[in-house]
Amino acid sequence: MDASGFRRPTGLRKGRQVDAAARARVLQLLDGIELRRDLLIEHLHRIQDAEGCLPAGLLAALADLLRLSQAEVYEVATFYHHFDVVREDDERPPSLTVRVCDSLPCRLAGAEALIASLPRWLGRDVRVQRVPCVGRCAQAPVAVVGRRPVAPADPASVEACVSRGPHDCPDPAAQDYVAYRAAGGYRQLAQLLDGSRSRETVLDELDASGLRGLGGAGFPIARKWRIVARQAGPRLMVVNADEGEPGTFKDRHCLETAPHRMLEGMLIAASVVGCDACYVYLRDEYAGARALLERELAALRRDPPVRGHALPQVHLRRGAGAYICGEESALIESVEGKRGMPRLRPPYVAEVGLFGRPTLAHNVETLHWLPEILERGAAWFAGHGRRGRRGLRAFSVSGRVRSPGVKLAPAGISVRELIDEFCDGMLPGHELYAYLPGGASGGILPASLAGEPLDFDTLQPHGAFIGSAAVIVLSQHDRAVDAARNLMAFFRDESCGQCTPCRAGTAKAAREIASGDWNVALLRELSTTMMDASICGLGQAAPNPVLSVLRHFAHELGPDDAGER
Repeated sequence: MDASGFRRPTGLRKGRQVDAAARARVLQLLDGIELRRDLLIEHLHRIQDAEGCLPAGLLAALADLLRLSQAEVYEVATFYHHFDVVREDDERPPSLTVRVCDSLPCRLAGAEALIASLPRWLGRDVRVQRVPCVGRCAQAPVAVVGRRPVAPADPASVEACVSRGPHDCPDPAAQDYVAYRAAGGYRQLAQLLDGSRSRETVLDELDASGLRGLGGAGFPIARKWRIVARQAGPRLMVVNADEGEPGTFKDRHCLETAPHRMLEGMLIAASVVGCDACYVYLRDEYAGARALLERELAALRRDPPVRGHALPQVHLRRGAGAYICGEESALIESVEGKRGMPRLRPPYVAEVGLFGRPTLAHNVETLHWLPEILERGAAWFAGHGRRGRRGLRAFSVSGRVRSPGVKLAPAGISVRELIDEFCDGMLPGHELYAYLPGGASGGILPASLAGEPLDFDTLQPHGAFIGSAAVIVLSQHDRAVDAARNLMAFFRDESCGQCTPCRAGTAKAAREIASGDWNVALLRELSTTMMDASICGLGQAAPNPVLSVLRHFAHELGPDDAGER
């Protein structure tokens, strides 16, 4: 009996009751997929795709089938941007959603005007959402109608796509399995598996090449492989294809042009380290790449490249719209079907990672290079650098340049050279004013530093870093202050909320810089606290745009606003 005197019927459990029809519907939707805790996010996607939302009754039924509490399922579903949880009395969202990117490259190209005008063009039956980067910054501004990108977008092109369709992402024109094999693909994996190339010679070659992890941290990959290989098995591997850093789209380019180069690199790494299974975590915005990978993985399984040698299991997992899942431990939590909350370290994922096992984690571009380095040799790769740097990098270039896109250029190239030699210069009427060398988190540098080498460890003296090599170019028509406001709002919205310095600090900083009257002393204190006390890279790097303005662009604030107070 509760406080009101109501007596619960015997045998009736607390909370929302599971409806038989809802249970039957969930079983129908999940036909062909195992009911497992680690597949919770995959289950939620199945329901969302079919229903257009996540009705509370179906979530209750899913929790019952998985033997989880309803609270646990609910907290996972509400953590990710791409899930729409609808309570019993709530109105369902419209059947079609148009998502418009408001991150910096799209904002430079007019995204705010597009967001403001679309509701008038599309009417009330279409939902218009502003969203963070969707990984197509070279074609800004970008809208996604259902799952179909419209890029560059204007109201007329978006309305035409809404009216005429289709609303699915087209298949990328990528090199398929047959073509890759015909061009000599999987030869390096075959040599490793048949014993004609030893694991130690592979590690030595990678050491000599100087290849480092290209997802942002820049850790030497041969050293990482040796660390994981020393751990007791079974060992696992995760591929981070969740590039959500505003300005970054190189991994999508790799996947949509030559997916088997990444897959062969992944299988080489798994073989050298001794990983029993591989998990590819792909951001939900890359629907075309997901369909492509599903098809090409099926072709790989049907006709393995090396007869008599079983390949490790490869699992494709779908993200759900959370920038934080680009952090490797948050990604692992998401693969396990949980909220993408970064883990405290130590232990590191190389020791205790996915499902508690030693785990090798790499991004797509790193794996993309492996077959070619082993084919051509370490000297070929290392010989491409400038200014004493080694190797090649895929730069994602966007902003005020004539020819944005993925540019394959030597490590150590300057942004001035990158613009002039690979991007056909600045747009007409624009001159280089500032640039972001590493996306949202890498800081903002002035044109006076346009000759600095772009590589790991070269930009830190100026309060910046290269990170994922997402270069966003600003001109004299832009302001670093406006860029910092856009970026801090992004970090505020994408903070997972686990640690107070990041959760409260990003929100406070975003409010403080919303106007021109900056409390510089407070912003410096906030920045120090976030950098020192946040447990992952998001909170540690979030202050970089603000600190860059204070360091290099204080003139934009005016003499009164830039003073300490």
